[in-house]
Amino acid sequence: MTGTKRQLAELKLLAQPEMIATAKRTATSLGSLVGFSLDDLDELNIALAQACDSAIHAGREAWGDDATLKLTFWATDKGMEVDVQAGHPRVTALTSGRTVAPAGRIAARDAAFDRLAHEMIRCFVDDFRPSVAPNQGRVRFRLVKYRVG
Repeated sequence: MTGTKRQLAELKLLAQPEMIATAKRTATSLGSLVGFSLDDLDELNIALAQACDSAIHAGREAWGDDATLKLTFWATDKGMEVDVQAGHPRVTALTSGRTVAPAGRIAARDAAFDRLAHEMIRCFVDDFRPSVAPNQGRVRFRLVKYRVG
């Protein structure tokens, strides 16, 4: 992406589905700051919820129940960029005290489901780049939403 880009916020959460609402509220607040319409905000939130769900699932499958989710929000000349990353659990204030899930405890989703989820995200944002390789320590989704006009 060309042009100026400035970081608006970074949000770190446990990789749990209950945290998606927090991510959506943050996106709504920041999206309104960059001038998104209500329709733009709705579309961003639909895509973000799906990206978070996919990152949570991949992160928990790879690293267990204590995997973390990190969202970074950037303002751009044309709108907003959001990076959604799942990460390996570390000893931080985010640690919930639970142990890492035994291998295979979280059922793997099939590739067709993941493709469908990614296509849905693409319907609501202007650019979507998944980078999912948990065995290499990488689960990242980049979403870009432009303001209309």
